[in-house]
Amino acid sequence: MANYELAQLLEAGVHYGHKAYRWNPKMFPYIYTERDGIHILDLIQTVHLLKQACEYVTKEASQGKTFLFVGTKRQAASIIAQEAKRCSSYYINHCWLGGMLTNWETFTTRIERLNLLEKQEASGHFDLLTKKELAIVKKELEKLRKYLNGVKNITKRPDIIIIIDQKREMNAIKEALKLKIPIISILDTNCDPDLVDIPIPGNDDALRSIKFILQQLTNNIIIGKENKKFRENN
Repeated sequence: MANYELAQLLEAGVHYGHKAYRWNPKMFPYIYTERDGIHILDLIQTVHLLKQACEYVTKEASQGKTFLFVGTKRQAASIIAQEAKRCSSYYINHCWLGGMLTNWETFTTRIERLNLLEKQEASGHFDLLTKKELAIVKKELEKLRKYLNGVKNITKRPDIIIIIDQKREMNAIKEALKLKIPIISILDTNCDPDLVDIPIPGNDDALRSIKFILQQLTNNIIIGKENKKFRENN
């Protein structure tokens, strides 16, 4: 179960929204007040909705559902990879390539290419290439790793996606909506709650806020997976 206090969210700066003039009026129900031209989110609602999200991921993980973390902000890339790996999930943390969900067949060919190049590198095949060929292949491999390393072991579309910054990841959201893949998203004051299934009102810019929310979700995905293993072994 989710286990945290309101003070922890305050300390992480989860309550800080954007400047008031940048707000989306649909976020009004989640805003507590305006202070010095900045919207302040209602952390009572954030706690409630974060707990709902945690309960949801626990239940879904216990049923074997897969999760894709999506967040391409440079400052958050490492924490997104870290938390996704910690709960054995997938992640995209550099760039969303169009069609990752909706053009699955083409997307999987890129993953197959990445895995092939890595096998060739490990087997010593690269040693047989000319200097020019090696430079071309290494450049391709570096690019594929950068964009696809977090999904190179994926075998089917994810069951649930977790979005860090709705405004930035709108292409991913559109693809998930088209395929009816459930979306969990941190929602800052400039976001649209109608586009997600499970909203978590919170600061999507501050690293401490992103880290705190992701850690709670990750902890509960792990609990769900452990529950699944326990059932299978008993």
